[in-house]
Amino acid sequence: MQVSIEPGVLYVVATPIGNLADITYRAVEILQSVSLIAAEDTRRSRPLLRHYGIATPMISLHEHNEASRAKELLTRLHCGESIALISDAGTPLISDPGYRLVAAVRAAGMRVAPVPGPSAAITALSAAGLPTDRFVFEGFLPARPGARERRLRELKAEIRTLILYESSHRIGAALEAMRDVLGAQRQAVLARELTKTFENLHGDTLEALCVWVNQDSNRQRGEFVVLIEGAKDVQEQTVLPDTRRLLSLLLTELPVKTAARLTADLIGEKKNSLYQLALSLDAGSARRSGANFRQKRNKR
Repeated sequence: MQVSIEPGVLYVVATPIGNLADITYRAVEILQSVSLIAAEDTRRSRPLLRHYGIATPMISLHEHNEASRAKELLTRLHCGESIALISDAGTPLISDPGYRLVAAVRAAGMRVAPVPGPSAAITALSAAGLPTDRFVFEGFLPARPGARERRLRELKAEIRTLILYESSHRIGAALEAMRDVLGAQRQAVLARELTKTFENLHGDTLEALCVWVNQDSNRQRGEFVVLIEGAKDVQEQTVLPDTRRLLSLLLTELPVKTAARLTADLIGEKKNSLYQLALSLDAGSARRSGANFRQKRNKR
């Protein structure tokens, strides 16, 4: 089916994260048909466009020129041109430039059309074997050791699965910081070079992952996604049984936020920690209710 390109529309187009075959038919047709492609790095995008015979003109849009370039692209959209925004790999704006442009286009009342496709974070999560019902994407940790450790301390009590990106030259130090701050026995998965020739997903404790990475320099090469199990046990151990019982009772009658706030007011606990616990209790209750319903239905 032929894709219809609308004038004055910004198309946010996901491109492959490694394997060039991982692109949708719609994405290829849009890239072939728009007036202009705004690419994070035109040199890195050129092999993909050449592979699919796409001759559309390109212009760079990266973190250093996005503010000024957004004004130019907005003017071209107002004049009726159609523009596709792509990053070096994956879905634009996810730890990549493009936020200022998208925000400016939407603020001007013009259409932004997403063209979905690969994302390294979701690709890794789907194959990691860690809980997927709730997760949080943190992107890249700070490069400096002090700032990195402070950020990890802020995440230590997070009960959702953590997803982070890391570069090859910092992966060793980053894993050691995760081990030291989050705990040596915390389970994690290191996803490297996803969809590429040397793709590898390796799961173990943070302590064991530090050893594994340092055993072979080849394991420190490529682009990394680090997935870490949530601190559910740590979170639950900090809450007294009476607090948990009160929160559970309130959840039977009240929304999650209200139950967490009332419990915090009554016992003097921090509202944020109780809210995270309330989310997990509410999810567990929903799963049990669903299981009971299925059992009753199967007995009929």
